[in-house]
Amino acid sequence: MGDAVTVMGDELTPRQIVRELDRFIIGQNNAKKAVSIALRNRYRRQKLPPDIADDIIPKNILMIGATGVGKTEIARRLAKLTRSPFLKVEASKFTEVGYVGRDVESLVRDLVRIAVDLVKAEKMAENGDKARRSTEEKILAILLPAPKAAREAAPGEEAGESESESFAKSREKLRQLLRAGKLNDRVIEVEVKASPFTPLEIFSASGVEEIGIQISEMMPNILGSRGSRKRKMPLEEAFQHMLQEEQNRLLDMDQVSKVAILRTEQMGIVFLDEIDKIAGRESGGHGPMVSREGVQRDLLPIIEGTTVNTKYGMVRTDHILFIGAGAFHVAKPADMIPELQGRFPIRVELESLNREDFVRILTEPQNALVKQYQNLLGTEGLEVEFTPDAVAEIATLAVEVNSASENIGARRLHTIMEKVMEDISFDASDLENGRVRIDGAYVRRKVEGIVKDGDLSKYIL
Repeated sequence: MGDAVTVMGDELTPRQIVRELDRFIIGQNNAKKAVSIALRNRYRRQKLPPDIADDIIPKNILMIGATGVGKTEIARRLAKLTRSPFLKVEASKFTEVGYVGRDVESLVRDLVRIAVDLVKAEKMAENGDKARRSTEEKILAILLPAPKAAREAAPGEEAGESESESFAKSREKLRQLLRAGKLNDRVIEVEVKASPFTPLEIFSASGVEEIGIQISEMMPNILGSRGSRKRKMPLEEAFQHMLQEEQNRLLDMDQVSKVAILRTEQMGIVFLDEIDKIAGRESGGHGPMVSREGVQRDLLPIIEGTTVNTKYGMVRTDHILFIGAGAFHVAKPADMIPELQGRFPIRVELESLNREDFVRILTEPQNALVKQYQNLLGTEGLEVEFTPDAVAEIATLAVEVNSASENIGARRLHTIMEKVMEDISFDASDLENGRVRIDGAYVRRKVEGIVKDGDLSKYIL
């Protein structure tokens, strides 16, 4: 498998993976444990001989829990931790063949596209210094063209100093000015390549697929040449434009595609949300449930392992990790067809969040809501302080509203926080270097009225 699939998370033990997930997600230790084991098993499989490794399939996970308890966040953070290609898709978007809707194979094509973008970004970062040096030389050549051999010595040139030495010194001075940003506003003329035509999309037997061939390449005589043209722009803008072109020139797309396909096959993660929405069995052969079992049967070969044709090449799905998730309030896991149930051997029930969990969610994670608002308003020079009783009151109100109406888990905190911060966010731009202290009384005053009336519809996403 080689370096193509060597990722940052390879050396992490399950315990370390859980510790990393704890930085962003509160509670749900059973789910974190399950995904950390699945991730570590991938690393273990890569160390086995190919004949043994091919037979070890990933143990797909089915997460069962109400909305807003952290199912999606666990999968997303896991993918970021390992730089794995990650795709989140709602199972309810798919339909069986013959009905209007997305074809199930499109999820593999989307996953490969994500992997290509991921590998391209990594390769561009690797080539960054080389591309920057090359772009710098091109900019300098525009600012100070090389002297002709027949040109006479410049006036004021010191005796004995050659023309090439004088040119080199001038060029070096320009280089220092360029790097210091002192030439950013200078307008220069650069060659700009014409924008390519948008790739076509066609409907085929395998769904919607892009054709990556440009029309101008197919019919150059009809459309004529769309070459480069001269354009004037500030040096700073020109530098970024030329840098992008240089990075694209240094990319070997064949190698990028090869690495992306390998990483998709060995490290890809597909998060199938709302899988409970397709868990119903057929009953009567008509009505809105007519395609649910059909979708399950279409998903089955993808999850079991098949080969999908994409514009970057053939992709095997045998070792892609699938994480299914759903609330399963109405349908149950047992309502899925037996073959699909067997492909999700690991089942994890996520616990509902309580008041203490909400307090921790508001304050502990790296991306905690309280920290987000403090950083946002800090850009206006406004210092915001949340007292402990304010945080406790927000958590209490979130639990109260979740109990009285639909339980949307931690997403309720966004609802409450937005109402609490509404006036402060509105006035923040007019306050100069102020300080705001939010306590429990302020929170109750802002939210208690609408909580009692049950009128939170305005604030629910």
